[in-house]
Amino acid sequence: MNWNDESDRVVAATADGDDHAVEAALRPKDLGEFVGQERVREQLDLVLRAARARGATADHVLLSGAPGLGKTTLSMIIATEMGAPIRITSGPAIQHAGDLAAILSSLTEGEVLFLDEIHRMSRPAEEMLYMAMEDFRVDVVVGKGPGATAIPLELPPFTLVGATTRAGLLPPPLRDRFGFTGHMEFYAPAELQRVIHRSAGLLDVVIEEEGAAEIAGRSRGTPRIANRLLRRVRDYAQVKADGVITREIAAHALQVYEVDGRGLDRLDRAVLTALLKLFGGGPVGLSTLAVAVGEERETVEEVAEPFLVREGLLARTPRGRIATPAAWEHLGMQPPQQVTRGAGTGAGQGDLFGE
Repeated sequence: MNWNDESDRVVAATADGDDHAVEAALRPKDLGEFVGQERVREQLDLVLRAARARGATADHVLLSGAPGLGKTTLSMIIATEMGAPIRITSGPAIQHAGDLAAILSSLTEGEVLFLDEIHRMSRPAEEMLYMAMEDFRVDVVVGKGPGATAIPLELPPFTLVGATTRAGLLPPPLRDRFGFTGHMEFYAPAELQRVIHRSAGLLDVVIEEEGAAEIAGRSRGTPRIANRLLRRVRDYAQVKADGVITREIAAHALQVYEVDGRGLDRLDRAVLTALLKLFGGGPVGLSTLAVAVGEERETVEEVAEPFLVREGLLARTPRGRIATPAAWEHLGMQPPQQVTRGAGTGAGQGDLFGE
């Protein structure tokens, strides 16, 4: 299993090809169908209603938050609510200002441009976007050197919906040009149960309330993961049972896919087990921990750590990663009677802990 490609994980928050196809069928079509994110939904509803009442194009919208929380879905809902077409692209796909100019110049009036991972756009394109968002105009440079000429190109009013998983990487001039900014929060288990029931209905799957609760509790607060686990449990129920998802069926199915009661998968547990068994709970440096589980440093830091920290199972300190009491309890292990910093397991390894 290659954990460097997070889409290999059943609990990955990123989407692969199969997820894109299924998500298209499961996506809510309007704000009334959208589950969760009440604050963002209410605020966005006011923005869109006001724009429709004025007969104007909606303000530019920035949506931030972890993968799988519904940013793309909300962008499509914005287009639907405004009765406008939507154009979808991403920051990594726009490497030159000319790429962006080609997209902007082909927009129609009122069209919604969804720019995913907007923080990864190239700097020249980013600077062009400033003028396009504010003045609905871009300057197209024709020629090179002293003979180069900037030709102003007027754009029809449009709505830019930017999505980012790392809002802190957006430069202030770009962030300030968005009329509305919404931060997507992780979902509560009760909200995920509603998502699962809705998806089960669309997939023609019979699911009991306890079965939905079992899946929701292991979905890491993310609707995309909840829908993926629902599909895997559905497969298990069809093959091993009568097709009805009960709590017992959901628990057995997720055990097969190595997703435990708190949503940890094999990689998450490998990191915690190494931290507890090999290093007595830490502190230990990230590189050393990665070597212990046979993974790249970036894989541990970007794939496993965020969820473990959010769950309160692992903590980052100036001296390295440490396990919390909850980690010992979750893995059913007894912590050492006395942990002395700089002694025992950590003695003589100061060069490993300074990360």
